[in-house]
Amino acid sequence: MEFSSAFGHHVVVNVLIVEDDDAISATLGDGLESAGHDTYVASTGRAAIEAHASRRFDVILLDLGLPDLDGRDVFRELRSIRDIPVIMVTARSEEFDRVLGLELGADDYITKPFSLRELLARLRAVTRRISMDTSTSTQSTVEDVDNPTITVGPLHIDRRTHRVLLSGSELTVTPKEFDLLVFLAEDPGAVRTRTDIVESVWDAHWYGPTKTVDAHVASLRKKLGDHRWIVSVRGVGFRLEAPS
Repeated sequence: MEFSSAFGHHVVVNVLIVEDDDAISATLGDGLESAGHDTYVASTGRAAIEAHASRRFDVILLDLGLPDLDGRDVFRELRSIRDIPVIMVTARSEEFDRVLGLELGADDYITKPFSLRELLARLRAVTRRISMDTSTSTQSTVEDVDNPTITVGPLHIDRRTHRVLLSGSELTVTPKEFDLLVFLAEDPGAVRTRTDIVESVWDAHWYGPTKTVDAHVASLRKKLGDHRWIVSVRGVGFRLEAPS
């Protein structure tokens, strides 16, 4: 991994590094700490779960290839304890693994080998989202209380309880899928560009690939049970409407 000392202004982030390779975790820890961040290393899935349950972290770097537990199961357990940003780290280059991680609800992914500069950029992006969410929480709460439910045909989205009901049956969606669904449903029939989706659901300065949007759309279509719920507009974006 490549490191650089010219990182610019940043906020201190407390990072849980879940990595079983001692050399990699040491290099990551040294690099992040030299950039002014705090780190804690867990070399197994169980150690990561225990650390997350007893300490406060801002971001988790989760390697999918762990020696004791499946990284995807560890992710689910970590999120059940506390919902904080998770960046999945994987040595696998196959698109399937990246998309699967995003469908689980990871905020971003990064593939080995990567530079510390790239990692810090992604940390800044998720940290910025935390700050933006905090600054707008009061306004959002008022809006959600005034009009908490969005209805599009048989689809009902309750922003207050974060529940999605389709024809009376509750759907299980990830936090990011919920945000995407709300964004599309707020103006049913209107085309939302990929840029608008990324800036509103992820972040205006997000560093991930635009294919992330497609992966989440594909996952939502599967859960909605009919691909016609979310229509692709070639070269533009997506719109949500009730299938006729």
